[in-house]
Amino acid sequence: MPQTSPISCTPVPATTLRQWLNDGHEIALLDVREAGQFGEGHPFFAVPAPYSRLELDVPHLVPRRATRTVLLDAGDGVAARAAQRLAALGYTDLHVLDGGAPGWAAAGYTLFQGVNLPSKTFGELVEHAYATPHISAAELQARQASGQPLVLLDGRTFAEHRKVTIPGATSVPNGELALRWHALAPDPATPIVIHCAGRTRSIIGAQILRSLGVPNPVVALENGTQGWALAGLPLEHGSTRRAHSAPQACAQDQAAAARLADEADVQRLDAAQAQAWLDDAARTVHVLDVRSDEEFAAGTLAGARHAPGGQLLQATDQTIGVRNGRVLLLDGEAVRAPVVAAWLARLGYETAVVEGGIRASLRVPAANLLHDATPARIDTQALPAWVAARQPLLLDLQDSRAHRRQHAQGARWTIRSRLPADAHAAGSTDNTVLLLASDAGIARLAVAELAEAGWHDVHWALAADWVAAGLPVAASPDTPADADAIDYLLFVHDRHDGNLEAARRYLAWETGLIAQCAPDELAVFRLPQPAPAAHGSRRA
Repeated sequence: MPQTSPISCTPVPATTLRQWLNDGHEIALLDVREAGQFGEGHPFFAVPAPYSRLELDVPHLVPRRATRTVLLDAGDGVAARAAQRLAALGYTDLHVLDGGAPGWAAAGYTLFQGVNLPSKTFGELVEHAYATPHISAAELQARQASGQPLVLLDGRTFAEHRKVTIPGATSVPNGELALRWHALAPDPATPIVIHCAGRTRSIIGAQILRSLGVPNPVVALENGTQGWALAGLPLEHGSTRRAHSAPQACAQDQAAAARLADEADVQRLDAAQAQAWLDDAARTVHVLDVRSDEEFAAGTLAGARHAPGGQLLQATDQTIGVRNGRVLLLDGEAVRAPVVAAWLARLGYETAVVEGGIRASLRVPAANLLHDATPARIDTQALPAWVAARQPLLLDLQDSRAHRRQHAQGARWTIRSRLPADAHAAGSTDNTVLLLASDAGIARLAVAELAEAGWHDVHWALAADWVAAGLPVAASPDTPADADAIDYLLFVHDRHDGNLEAARRYLAWETGLIAQCAPDELAVFRLPQPAPAAHGSRRA
């Protein structure tokens, strides 16, 4: 990692940042706190860019180095450290929010709990705008028990589906629905039910099909797997049901997708027009391949990033870091990209598709990633003898929940933002340090962090190698304490582990999002006025 030198980074007051967020120009508001801190309260348009992964993530989130970028912390100086790191990567328009998140709240602005705020709020607005019909867990279970025909689809990722799903559901991520619905529900009289873990992907998945003019009755399962559990119904674990090979797109699907894109003012660019977007040094363009994991792995347009369509709509802030930037979506059949683009445009993004998709003749600038060499890792075979000879300080960089379950005996849990302080608390700069990490990228950043803080003898190994080498391990169910585990958000994760009270709180949070938003936060979405709902019209 290049050595950093101090840069001038004038603090920006919250009032100025609020003006910048509404001036129509490109801006990246990056929250450099860890996931637990971010989830406990952040500005509506803040994008998670934790300091522990900063140089690994920001080049993707903010690909244009001249983008106006504001960094947000807990008022503890981490944003200033992050600014130095990003300046070393070539970012030139860096600012720090004065007072961090506390400064934002002190100005009278809302700090929102949770994650994926724009997408979650959008889902609630979509339900209001389109009067999305839904079905309760009890009614769906009764229909299943009676043998009534229906197609039950899980709109989440396959990994989420396999962990827990509604009994009988098939995994079809929302981004795949437009291409696969014919094969899944060939009888137009068969109802289609879309579910997720809560609300957003159920609503968006149902509306994707409804907006395409699917002849089948399409409804969202109210409150997803959490609503099912709250109704006292058993969930299924370990399902392997999924739609595999993608059917060929038919002209009817392509026409429906094109119509939907036109209705949302999505631009359709030829190769020359798309290249002009990419060559414009004054604008950011996120180039995203929305196809499945398997298709992306088999080949894509050079320089494109993978962003499966359903997850892109569910968590835009994890992929698109620049507000008022541009987004170019790619597929291989002119169905999925236009459909996802239509909904992304309604989310407020300037979005386009390009003729030829992944086969278009385009030159996409390569992401300017951190290319420093990763320090040599001490491998499994060498580890026991090395540890016995060197007696290092052990610092564990795994996530806090993994540390609680199992870690190297005597290791102290830490994270990059706290690493120099924790290392000094454990020993002196003359000590040998062994960092135990879950991957090489995290280790590379941590080794450099300690080196710059004056540590001269720093090494790393994979945490899994320590276990594989048969070295002693320990568990600490209460350490780090919840207050110290800044990388983990209890509010989000506990609802998936059978905590019904956490599920109730989460669903109340989702349905209450709109009421928390200020007019300028809601103004970014491009949706019709809410449809008048007749009595019972939203029930299946």
